[in-house]
Amino acid sequence: MMKKKKKPLILVTNDDGISAPGIAALVEVMRTLGDVVVVAPDKPQSGMGHAITINSTLRINKVKIYGVKEEYSCTGTPVDCVKIAVNKILKRKPDLCVSGINHGSNMSINVIYSGTMSAAVEGAIESIPSIGFSLCTESIDADFKAAQKIVKAIALGVLEKGLPKDVCLNVNIPNAKYDTLKGIKVCRQARANWIEELDERKDPSGKSYFWLTGRFENFDKGHKDTDVWALENGYVSVVPTQFDMTAHDAIKQIEKIKF
Repeated sequence: MMKKKKKPLILVTNDDGISAPGIAALVEVMRTLGDVVVVAPDKPQSGMGHAITINSTLRINKVKIYGVKEEYSCTGTPVDCVKIAVNKILKRKPDLCVSGINHGSNMSINVIYSGTMSAAVEGAIESIPSIGFSLCTESIDADFKAAQKIVKAIALGVLEKGLPKDVCLNVNIPNAKYDTLKGIKVCRQARANWIEELDERKDPSGKSYFWLTGRFENFDKGHKDTDVWALENGYVSVVPTQFDMTAHDAIKQIEKIKF
């Protein structure tokens, strides 16, 4: 007698919080692909990068929002959510970890600061095929329908083919209707940076405080192999991302320095 194929176990998290519209859209897709467990922050955690909770307690609470296998809100960061899911909640390692769908782009240098992508990177550290999804709009009325089709196609591909060891995917989706998207482009992270300023202001008591502002500057303008170019030209960008931050090409040069 042929054994019934086991459904994939899928861990879903994000950085916008467990009640964000983006994670609702992500869960809706994932529940068509497998058994879903949600472990997500109990409040927005954007810009947390790879932060973890070490100086305060970490708590989880069982919730009922999406009607999937299991759902928990977590008082910690997106990375905390992945760690606690793998080590305390799940009975086995998931077949896929997905993070998002983020409100706003995580292209180029933004990947360094992104809580969405740090959750995916943590999944890769745990040897789980992992993907971070972002929709390039911060509108409260964002329409995730087109993004959901892209999410499903990429998630299915990863479930079927897997990913290289220690690699996760950073997926950014233009804010456009599905039939206007030109396709999915695998590319590199553009070399870009935020030209930042700290705007000094005064509170009602006359004390100074600072507000971080700035503009995004792309140093790879015109390079068609980058995520910025792909997004500006109507493509979904897929950047293979790794957590090994060693500058391998620089090792020989640094060895020549007399320390």
